[in-house]
Amino acid sequence: MGGDLENGAGRGRVTGVPGVAVRPGYSVSRIIKGGWQLSGDHGAVNADQAISDMVRFVDAGVTAFDCADIYSGVEEKIGRFRAGLARARGQDALDRIKVHTKYVPDRDSLARLTLRDVEAGIDRSLMRLGMDRLDLVQFHWWDYAVPGHVDVAGHLGTLRDKGKIDQIGVTNFDAEHLAELCDTTDVASAQVQHSLLDRRASGDFAALARGRGVSLFAYGVLAGGFLTDVWLGRPDPGFDFENRSLVKYRLIIEEFGGWALFQDLLGALHVVADRHGCDISAIALRATLDSPEVVATIVGARYADRLPQTLRAFEVELTDGDRREIETVRGRSTGPQGPVYGLERDVAGRHGRIMKYNLNKGDDRLGSVTLQGEVA
Repeated sequence: MGGDLENGAGRGRVTGVPGVAVRPGYSVSRIIKGGWQLSGDHGAVNADQAISDMVRFVDAGVTAFDCADIYSGVEEKIGRFRAGLARARGQDALDRIKVHTKYVPDRDSLARLTLRDVEAGIDRSLMRLGMDRLDLVQFHWWDYAVPGHVDVAGHLGTLRDKGKIDQIGVTNFDAEHLAELCDTTDVASAQVQHSLLDRRASGDFAALARGRGVSLFAYGVLAGGFLTDVWLGRPDPGFDFENRSLVKYRLIIEEFGGWALFQDLLGALHVVADRHGCDISAIALRATLDSPEVVATIVGARYADRLPQTLRAFEVELTDGDRREIETVRGRSTGPQGPVYGLERDVAGRHGRIMKYNLNKGDDRLGSVTLQGEVA
């Protein structure tokens, strides 16, 4: 693994990131390090640096890591990190780390999934991560018109009973279908897009989750980097990006109300940030952490270079006046509208057209069904 971890650098642990209980005996840091940016379609990644930098997150109190079977190469990178951490600091240090992965079967495979297929996917994640039991498996279902999501959740429950999974969660389920799963499966968490630009997970969805004991993990809190100082005052870049997360979140900005309104929001955030001596990203993150429905936030990062700015969110206390200034702009937004992940499920719509649904095809390690794509 090399670098800081093997040399034991950075052992003086910062405790500025609080933890939160998801279930009795299962807690996570309120910031979870996202892994999508370490996969393909996001530019070149220096794997050795990315893996070495993971220990800097741990030393800052970020002890939960998010990945997926569908994020190319990311489970393997976290597996290398875990092995290096165990060598350098021992089993006790490793035991404090939580890894949240996902089970995302290909869209084309949904109608024929069996327990054997699901177990093959889980076994692959176990192998990649170097784990005997997965901490949390977050389940996604591409198409509600295809029956089977309740059955597959049941298969995950069977694998939990076999000791291969600790907790079961979901990602990008709407309220109606989350309720169906909760009727038959103990669902610990739901990963949903939630930010100053997208509040579809508020209201009925949040109320259902709260009533069923489902903790919400918010992703997209910085909109792929749009909710930062970098974009303040810049002209509309359009939609032509090589980085797929920028395409995704530029579409969300359009649903929010367009580039001009987005610039107004950045302007308001900048004023608040100046007042607190931090940058826009810290305010955007703090505002989402303060949302009563949000248990933890997922912040995507290749490396640890912006970690100090991220941690500033825990030094900020937004005032009622700060919130009013932000909400005055947000109150002019026109969307996104509809249920959680509803826009993205329309395969013919502009959100659905950028999705990759069947990237696991050709992976013969899974036998009859293979499972790779991108959900975020």
